[in-house]
Amino acid sequence: MSSQTNITAERGILEFVLFSVPIIVPCCVFLCINVIMLFTLRCKSVFRETSRYVLLFNLLFADTLHMALSQLLFLLSVFQIRLTYPVCGVVVMLADITREISPLTLVVMSLERCVAVCYPLRHSTFITIRNTAVAVIVVWAFSSLNNVARVILLLDISVEDLVNLRMKEFCAKENMLLGRYSDDYDKAYNYFLFVSAGVAVSCSYIGVMIAARSACTDKDSFRKARNTLLLHLVQLGLSLSSTLHNPLIEAIAKVTDRLAMLRVRSVIYVCIILLPRCLSALIYGIRDQTIQPILLYHLCCRLKLPVIPAKAKVSQ
Repeated sequence: MSSQTNITAERGILEFVLFSVPIIVPCCVFLCINVIMLFTLRCKSVFRETSRYVLLFNLLFADTLHMALSQLLFLLSVFQIRLTYPVCGVVVMLADITREISPLTLVVMSLERCVAVCYPLRHSTFITIRNTAVAVIVVWAFSSLNNVARVILLLDISVEDLVNLRMKEFCAKENMLLGRYSDDYDKAYNYFLFVSAGVAVSCSYIGVMIAARSACTDKDSFRKARNTLLLHLVQLGLSLSSTLHNPLIEAIAKVTDRLAMLRVRSVIYVCIILLPRCLSALIYGIRDQTIQPILLYHLCCRLKLPVIPAKAKVSQ
């Protein structure tokens, strides 16, 4: 009996090493990249005093926090750690809030680019640091109030659950004591959020294209604004992919065994939860000529690589 128990324990440790470590390592790498990007956006006054960089900082901050919370929930499920309902509820609610910040911030960033191109003379009047700060506060407040209302309206706790608040399963949204209308509410809100955000970004793109055709100068700025709005649409699609995680897991779990399920779950988690949250930092850091040299400087641990002359010959 003891030998069988030891075999089971060894098998559990092997499964953890095979399927958890390959996820923890890229998550740590992604978090480091995002943290360096956040530090880069705070190290220069030009980043702190420009509206689009302030909005970018807010987007990356929410994505980084969401990555950290998602990784925490993943580790809790791997180690089968059971929390109390209030603690799990706070973690899940924060994860939902940070997930919803991304599409809302992308809408504000798209509108800022549209104003910069379509109304260049009024851009400095409308898009100020104060107005940007107000927009960021509104985005966080809207997402927070929605999640608080969701918990208050859809939480379904019985008397027995109040006596014993410890969860019977690991911490996850699907294991919370939510009412029967919780899934319908989540689907309706996600559809509304992403459709509205998609319409707003698309309208901004159309406005920029119309302004580009009617104007005859500064074509370079129009091209940059158009590419930026296309990037926002791609980011919005990546944010939307995170909502497909739980339905995909539930569908695959019905047709595969436990071992295959662990492998598929690991791949899906990295591809649609972690990777999209890191792409924003890499894309913006590489595209933006102001951020790029500073970001590379910090990524290289502040090491200045020696410059090799172009005509230098390699000795044989």
